[in-house]
Amino acid sequence: MFDAFFFQQVINGLSQGLVYALMAIGFTLIFGVLNVVNFAHGELYMLGAFAGLLVIQAFAPPLFVVLLLVVAVGLVSGVLLERIAFRPLRRFADEASLKSKAIREATLLSSLAISIVVRELVSNLFGSNMQTIPQQYLLMTPITLGPLTFASGQFVIFGFALAMLLALQWFLFYTRSGLSVRAVASNLTGALHVGIDIQRTIVLTFMLGAALGAVSGFLVGLYTGNIFPAMGFGAGIKAFVAMVMGGLNSIPGAIVCALILGLSESIATEYIPQGWADLISYGLLLLTLLFFPNGIFGGRRERV
Repeated sequence: MFDAFFFQQVINGLSQGLVYALMAIGFTLIFGVLNVVNFAHGELYMLGAFAGLLVIQAFAPPLFVVLLLVVAVGLVSGVLLERIAFRPLRRFADEASLKSKAIREATLLSSLAISIVVRELVSNLFGSNMQTIPQQYLLMTPITLGPLTFASGQFVIFGFALAMLLALQWFLFYTRSGLSVRAVASNLTGALHVGIDIQRTIVLTFMLGAALGAVSGFLVGLYTGNIFPAMGFGAGIKAFVAMVMGGLNSIPGAIVCALILGLSESIATEYIPQGWADLISYGLLLLTLLFFPNGIFGGRRERV
């Protein structure tokens, strides 16, 4: 028997999972290249949402223009993050230095410090309360398909996320810059020997990850109608869980696990209270670490 509510929860879960996937790809790209976790990634998500709100309040341009400006803010934020939190700690360009335990720990802490500073700055500037997206930009128009009712934002998030994921795959597999990112992630020493500019590739990786995070934060803001300085924490945790479940350095793995996470949370609300659904991600993370210590897709050799 067709269960309309269950099917609607599946669509909701896929939309949420794609948002997690965009975030998780940013985590995975940076981990694949530098072997470190960027704990400021959630703040890039939050900055994208606030950048979009500021542009709307100042100029009220068409939504497509706002999205382009949010992408630009994400790209610039990625460059600044790499310059401030990561580059000063990379004193040597050899693989042993770039992936040493001391540098990993130092950059992890520096990214965590940046995330706290950025979140507090935004809180002081805008207040810690929720900011409301203007009504005309909200993606909450109900769309009825037979017995099912969706919000327009679900289709926008679904389509935009798929387009960005396909564009990212094309970039990584069919452009010289994308192949450089894959080469550095797979074998840094080999990439150095064939003349790939490691610094440029690392900056490019940060820009890609930051742009994906910023856009996903803005889209979620349009869908929910509210943004706030701490909004990146929860999304960042879910994306981090998806990255770990996927094997830390596998983009396909991160995408699949993000979709599993989104679907699990959405479907679980049918059987457990809404407040308990957040525990789903931590439960899946625990099961993954117990039965797949290297992640579900961690056994594959090729990274990124």
